[in-house]
Amino acid sequence: MNVMTILERKGNAVVTLETGAKVSDAVTLLRQHNIGALVVLDPSGAVAGITSERDVVRLLADSGSGSLDRPIEACMTAEPYVAAKDTSVDELMSMMTQHRVRHLPVVEGGRLAGIISIGDVVKLKIEATEADRAALMDYIAG
Repeated sequence: MNVMTILERKGNAVVTLETGAKVSDAVTLLRQHNIGALVVLDPSGAVAGITSERDVVRLLADSGSGSLDRPIEACMTAEPYVAAKDTSVDELMSMMTQHRVRHLPVVEGGRLAGIISIGDVVKLKIEATEADRAALMDYIAG
């Protein structure tokens, strides 16, 4: 199983904003879409970074509510870790664990192709485990 498997099931829609947007714009989008992270695109459409709820909370804790008017670059991770469509689920889990990230943009040919969350990975692993269990039960039952 790989990233393509996940994207085929969940789709490849990604909520994004452009560099230069305000932190308050990110907060609005995070709440509006009930998501944990946004991909930040540069004017050419390439991935410039990623920002998460945690990034916003850290900025607010460090700099106060006035920081909501700052550019999104103030609380994004530039050059984030990314996955490709052929990245295996095991590689995803390793990257997310090693780098302590919950969201990975999927990039193909320099363009954003989707996003994978730790929840997507867990869901896929649970489905695979359930399928294995059902197959074993069928085998045992005869």
